[in-house]
Amino acid sequence: MAKIHDLKNQNKRIIGMWGYPDPEVLEKIQQQYSGHEFVDLDVNFGAPSSNVVPDAYCKIIANIVDNAITLKDKTDLIIASVGEEKCDSARIAALILEDLGFKVIQTKYAEYGDAISPTPIATSNLPLKEKVTTIMDGVVQPVNMQIQQSKATMGFWGVPPNDLSLLELFPDTTHVFGWTRCVEAKRPADLELEMMVDESIPTVFFAQTFCAKMQLAQYLARKYNGLFVDVDDTASNSVRAKIEAFIRLG
Repeated sequence: MAKIHDLKNQNKRIIGMWGYPDPEVLEKIQQQYSGHEFVDLDVNFGAPSSNVVPDAYCKIIANIVDNAITLKDKTDLIIASVGEEKCDSARIAALILEDLGFKVIQTKYAEYGDAISPTPIATSNLPLKEKVTTIMDGVVQPVNMQIQQSKATMGFWGVPPNDLSLLELFPDTTHVFGWTRCVEAKRPADLELEMMVDESIPTVFFAQTFCAKMQLAQYLARKYNGLFVDVDDTASNSVRAKIEAFIRLG
């Protein structure tokens, strides 16, 4: 994964983005800025704190703001996903960044019709970390790869963690649920789909600390006898041990 200094020192200009922008808006901007690097500001690239976001706040939103401010001199535009497919905190972040002088285009994407796209990556035999990052990469560039399916032995429900190394604890036969699967299904604001899990397998329900999805993650963990986990920045040894024990006993 690129680090913040790599992004700052590259030759290409940057289009920042986060969440799941409206595909039509994203496609037009990709055509207009075809020579730019599209950077997902949600990701922890190791940017220094800008001290704009409170300490006790969602780490993903802090990533967005810190990355944007660090990369400001190279950034020509930010595409901000601010509707039900993301969260109110992202909408506020967009307003703050605009106030700080960034050019920001806000998008909302919550109308899809009845079609649900297949989710072969979520149920593949790829390592869980690769499943999640591949799904998220597909927001900008369609994924075209041969994918072998797997029989699920474990479930991971939630959003991509700030600490992606957490996903390395899971077996390759882990299937993806929650918002991440909704992204692959091209329905990122579909709460009904987000709540669907495979009741026959043990599932870890993950949310970032201070994220509104903590409420849903804990509710579903209790409903399906799963494991609720919330992590702020990086996962502690105790959290890792708890997940490892749940997987082992599952």
